[in-house]
Amino acid sequence: MTAMMAYTSFSRWSGALGLCAIIAIIRPAQADPRAVVELFTSQGCSSCPPADKIIGELAKDPDVIAMSMPIDYWDYLGWKDTLADARFSARQRAYSRARGDRDVYTPQAIVNGSAQVIGSDRAGIESAINATGKNGVMSVPVTMSLSGKQINVSVAASKVPLVTHGEVWICSISKAVPISIGRGENRGREITYHNVVRNLLKVGDWNGSPASWTVPLENVVREGVDGAVVYLQDGRSDRPGPMLGAAYTSLGSVYGSLH
Repeated sequence: MTAMMAYTSFSRWSGALGLCAIIAIIRPAQADPRAVVELFTSQGCSSCPPADKIIGELAKDPDVIAMSMPIDYWDYLGWKDTLADARFSARQRAYSRARGDRDVYTPQAIVNGSAQVIGSDRAGIESAINATGKNGVMSVPVTMSLSGKQINVSVAASKVPLVTHGEVWICSISKAVPISIGRGENRGREITYHNVVRNLLKVGDWNGSPASWTVPLENVVREGVDGAVVYLQDGRSDRPGPMLGAAYTSLGSVYGSLH
């Protein structure tokens, strides 16, 4: 993929889990991060590896929740992305619709649901984090804990009068996934993808008041999943708005220890 292709909008996209039991344990999530960074990336994109590395670095920052969302619209170029999900392509395009532009490309980072940055621009990501931290963005405390066979999610009351609604979603996460790429522009390379989203599940709707939900682990955990992210976002899934709050928790070897 040429640099021009990597930064050109793409207008077409297309749109169980294993049951496990677990010893009862409580693991509270890191609360009140200042940013959620979503990277739309592809194994077939030669411009993406620097951005994938940055996400790995951001994943170590407790103040940032960084996630990789591999898209599928470059699969026709000769290498089918082994982590891609059409839902991520749809989410990226939904962000474009919400912004009112046609900027759909890889590597693209969406910061706090509000700003788009070239994913390999670390300074740009940091600047966007600072610029989006206002008007209720990331102002709602969200917590998550693991207990028995379920994940408990709690969302606090709004601190900002205009922030009174949103959707709560939970993401299944694989912290580090090394991939050996056999064809395409990254042929012969092994690239590690960090905090890869493996599944998206809507938990519920929030109306500005304190609320809590329980999510069965069977809906989140599968082989390779060792973390979870829950986020509260304004708007709808087909027109996402600013991130209002989020939390991350490690699931460790929950699946592997039971099989």
